[in-house]
Amino acid sequence: MNINEFQQARFGLFVHFGAYAVNGKSEWLKAYQKLTNEQYQTYIDHFQPKENCMEEWAAFAKAAGVKYAVLTTKHHDGFCLFDSQLTHYTTKQTIDRDLVREFVEAFREQGIKIGFYYSLIDWHHDDFPHYGDLQHPRNTAVEEKAKETKRDLDRYLDYMHGQIHELLSNYGEIDMMWYDFSYNNPKDSGLPNMKGETWRATELVKLMHELQPNLIYNNRLGSNGGMLVAEPEIYAGDFTSPEQLIPPTGMMNEKGELVPWEACLTMNESWGYTNTPFGYKRLRTLIHALVDSVSKNGNLLLNVGPDAKGKFPQKAQERLNGIGEWLEKNGESIYGCGAAPFPKPEWGRYTFKEAQNGQPAKLYAHIYERGVGPLPLVGLEGKLRSAKLVADGTLLNMERPWNVSKFPNDAFLNLPWYDTLPDEIDTVIEFELVEGE
Repeated sequence: MNINEFQQARFGLFVHFGAYAVNGKSEWLKAYQKLTNEQYQTYIDHFQPKENCMEEWAAFAKAAGVKYAVLTTKHHDGFCLFDSQLTHYTTKQTIDRDLVREFVEAFREQGIKIGFYYSLIDWHHDDFPHYGDLQHPRNTAVEEKAKETKRDLDRYLDYMHGQIHELLSNYGEIDMMWYDFSYNNPKDSGLPNMKGETWRATELVKLMHELQPNLIYNNRLGSNGGMLVAEPEIYAGDFTSPEQLIPPTGMMNEKGELVPWEACLTMNESWGYTNTPFGYKRLRTLIHALVDSVSKNGNLLLNVGPDAKGKFPQKAQERLNGIGEWLEKNGESIYGCGAAPFPKPEWGRYTFKEAQNGQPAKLYAHIYERGVGPLPLVGLEGKLRSAKLVADGTLLNMERPWNVSKFPNDAFLNLPWYDTLPDEIDTVIEFELVEGE
């Protein structure tokens, strides 16, 4: 997957899955409760997802209109869902299953691109910093203080690079690496900042490109300013990944150049599985998040946290099905689209598709609010050739209303619906642009 294909895809699925699902609270369980490896082991022992759960995920993803999917191959707890030869702390050792292989095979069968999440930090590995580290669950445990001088971060980095070598060598073509995360340690900790070359990042990028020449990766190796500075480091990433927000505008670097980006969002308040049914975002909110991202030249990576048996929560299923139904009718306004060269309208959003293969450029109006009277299209008078409802192809009246003479630069669309819309979530109108506009 090159960066152009990534930007054409626009919609991805994030899956946070691991032993923490057994607790049903949070993927940060080990840190929040300051657990030792021994205390956390009960969740490892009870993590036994059902057979064929990955096929169910892939079917949901396909129906939802997802074009790529990213799985947590190893989260911060250090427990690996893949068959690693570098540790026994894997699902291959506990349940004799390589869940990453099952994921790859199931999603590849559905034609969905493959991404691997990999946590740069590791709360299980004994050579990863413990005492004084900003994130480690045992960072204040006095019994860890004496052990700190015996820890060798380079040994951990050899392990980390070795596991990434395994992930990029053993599963065929991989489209994306999604790293998480980098941070600065307290100045008085005596520990290095966990970012950039602390991870031997330049070496890691070289390794990735040698093993998977078409691979893209995100910005979380921890460069100074990432992709947004004028001269980013070699390991700054191929796209930037704002978390739990959609930027107010598209992402640009210091030179004023557009930067590829992807908003990663949860459906509820947690990345990993939670058995609390509250807090799920409405379907309307999630579809608007996708549209808003595309309208600003971005992607949406929407997360689901399966339960310990490997089942998507019912509310997540409902939302994925709802997104899929909307995309089935309106996907042409999302896939292959980006920001429009026109101001954001007050009644919704625009997405835009460049002229290609003999087809004219197309402007898609995403109408969230009906308003009163004809739909105002500010600054577009004389630039639009035709209009139709995307969902069913109905042509709409482009005649200029009699009562808009005081707005000579603005186009108006006479909508046949008065106090409602065909789709109360987002009614999409396609306009063909006059050639040259």
